[in-house]
Amino acid sequence: MTAHPGPVQPTSGATSALCPVALDDVTFAADGFFGRWQRRNATGTLPHCIAQLQVSGALDNLRLVTGEATGEFRDMWFADSDVHKTLEAAAWQLTSNPDDERLRAFVDATAALLVKAQGDDGYLNSHYTVVKPELRWQELHYSHELYVAGHLIQAAVAAARAGVGDDLVAVARRCADLLVDRFGGADAPPGIDGHPGVETALVELFRVTGHRPYLDLARRMVDRRGHGVLDGERFGSAYLQDHVPVRQAEEVAGHVVRQLYLLAGVVDVAVETGDEELFDAARRLWDDAFGRKTYITGAQGSRHRDEAFGDPYELPADRAYGETCAAIASVHWNWRMLLATGESRYGDELERALYNAVAGSTSEDGTNFFYSNPLHLRTGHDGSHEDAPSQRLPWYSCACCPPNLARLVASLHGYAATTDDTGVQVHLYSAGAVRTAAGEVVTRTRYPWDGRVELDVTGPVPFTLALRVPGWCAEASVRVDGVPVDVRAEDGYLRLHRDWSDGATVTLDLAMPVRVVTAHPHVDAVRGCVALARGPLVYCVEQVDLPAGVVLEDVRVDPTAAFEPTGLPGVPVALTAPAATVPPGDDALYRTDVPEPAATPFRLTAVPYFLWGNRSPGPMRVWIPTTTTG
Repeated sequence: MTAHPGPVQPTSGATSALCPVALDDVTFAADGFFGRWQRRNATGTLPHCIAQLQVSGALDNLRLVTGEATGEFRDMWFADSDVHKTLEAAAWQLTSNPDDERLRAFVDATAALLVKAQGDDGYLNSHYTVVKPELRWQELHYSHELYVAGHLIQAAVAAARAGVGDDLVAVARRCADLLVDRFGGADAPPGIDGHPGVETALVELFRVTGHRPYLDLARRMVDRRGHGVLDGERFGSAYLQDHVPVRQAEEVAGHVVRQLYLLAGVVDVAVETGDEELFDAARRLWDDAFGRKTYITGAQGSRHRDEAFGDPYELPADRAYGETCAAIASVHWNWRMLLATGESRYGDELERALYNAVAGSTSEDGTNFFYSNPLHLRTGHDGSHEDAPSQRLPWYSCACCPPNLARLVASLHGYAATTDDTGVQVHLYSAGAVRTAAGEVVTRTRYPWDGRVELDVTGPVPFTLALRVPGWCAEASVRVDGVPVDVRAEDGYLRLHRDWSDGATVTLDLAMPVRVVTAHPHVDAVRGCVALARGPLVYCVEQVDLPAGVVLEDVRVDPTAAFEPTGLPGVPVALTAPAATVPPGDDALYRTDVPEPAATPFRLTAVPYFLWGNRSPGPMRVWIPTTTTG
């Protein structure tokens, strides 16, 4: 059987430390955390997205081009990308369920529609074909034409690797060849989009086809950024990632999704061309993003106005934008950084985003979603508008997030493990199995609810099994066949080298005490507050768990109290602790001499952030004021 590579597959000539394990060779058990998530995606999110493509008008927009539909163009001008992302999700899903005839029919029918809609020169964009044919390529600061093309190409890469949709691959190559012809020559116009994304798509198409001009164009696009060639009238050039050359940039800035998509492409270009200067820029920007501009949940983006990074330490909990697509982009970027270097800190951030910011975006049935992901929903919040709803919604006028989630989760097993010359590295823990040429690793675990991970390891030759010890874990131990092994984590991994031919059971124990977390003192928005975490999960307090009459904003906790794990219906591990409610005393907005009322004790319950809003819409907060604050 031909192996199906996952979303990122560096070539043999790339300067990449690790190689992803093929999708066919990683399976998540149905009763594990990721296995349940993938089943929910397959039965809920992906069918929902397919149905919404028709309801929203995204498919009919393409039919306007072919003459199969009449009427007005509907939805966002870049709605073609929703079609492409859903196609990508379907292709990845078909690697796991190749006999799903309905999914295969969707891929084939939609690919046939794209064939009909594509111009003779390879151009494919329904909005500019129907609404603005005279302005093709003339509004790149705004048009998303290259962004849409990028998602078409990524869908084709998934189809090629899944062995489905030959027509889709042909369509994407004609489109990519048009981009090379128009923007690839020495005298060609700059050809950069106000919304990056095509760069990494072109690199991955190069990886599939071996056609060097795709990689060369991606590199050209990266290097053409930062010279002010785009019209940044509305939000400035940083919003468009055109304010400073990538190689010179010192901090992440502007629209978060655009910045992170660009940086994923930067890493792809750097490892395929051996460009150390370019990769050093990615490292430098990573240090800024995760050192000063990332929420405790892994979310990024503190400004609603332009969906952007704020200043260093500008991380307000209630005004957090934290777009779901930004968390997905963070996973993409961190995975590429991990592959390039083998450094565990990138796996740590990938895990944090997955379990909190990404997982929290989707309802338990997989058909309702958050676009933005705040860390505090205030009492009295007006959630009537989709820009800041009080609960997850089935779709959005800008529907970028749901199909983006579908494509990530359908390919999630491609992010679990890697190989190198020494052996196998396991980065994400979920019940399931990893099969490689070196050997097989079968995992049993309740992670993230429990820190014990049991791995049955077999292999025909000696190899090194490397197990990531998350940065949040202060104490890890390992046994082989019940015998303690004296090994310490090096660079974030416990490494066990031995002959596995007779098989052995490795038991990794990651201590999971409740952690009471404070923020850097420059994060003024949460000064005097603490957050609760256990394992990779961040916790929150919801109004539904408070006693009648208690207002969420009046809750105080003692940071020295004992926080105890407990269980709730549908919540394997909640946290409880003694707390107090401290009412404001009166309605004065500002005061000088109003004494603080006496505290009334009660028992506080906190639940994982990713589950909030599933039981009942209502106020929620991650950062809790302490009893020591005035």
